[in-house]
Amino acid sequence: MKDTLKTFIAGVQGLWGPLTTKLVTGCRAQMEALALASPEEPWLAGLHRTAPANRELHRDPVHGFVLLAHTETAGLFRSPHDHGRAWVVYGLQRGEIEMRTYGRVEDATGRIRLVQRDSTIMRAGQAFAYLPGDIHDTRCLSATALLFRFTERDLRVEDRVERRLTRYVDDGGLWTPAAA
Repeated sequence: MKDTLKTFIAGVQGLWGPLTTKLVTGCRAQMEALALASPEEPWLAGLHRTAPANRELHRDPVHGFVLLAHTETAGLFRSPHDHGRAWVVYGLQRGEIEMRTYGRVEDATGRIRLVQRDSTIMRAGQAFAYLPGDIHDTRCLSATALLFRFTERDLRVEDRVERRLTRYVDDGGLWTPAAA
């Protein structure tokens, strides 16, 4: 039986290099193929059966990229955030997720706020890339969704150790940077 997960890992390893359009496009294509994997593949059947909130599927020992699976439930909202220096590719295997993007603006007083740029409904089989500095949020629209998240580096280190991720909070109807 085909192992789409192993194919994804080998495909990304074969593409790996500095951040370029070719790399992001290639990784996104690999993610789309992963999102279309047959639920009968043992690794994916296990994810459907156990529905983990967060499971690491691969951590590359040479290149440092990480592939995670997230099972999300209806209404789960992840407020606007960026990924620090990292770029990511999301792929949806099952369900629907709304992803909104934002621009960061500064008003005349120096106050930072977000302006929503776009809203997209991500459906099974689709993949979207977010580059360093891109800001987005997510909301699960279906009863459950299985989302893959590929990150070019460990975001836990980027967030908790290096403190490079920016998260935003609702401040009276405006999204503003969370207090450090």
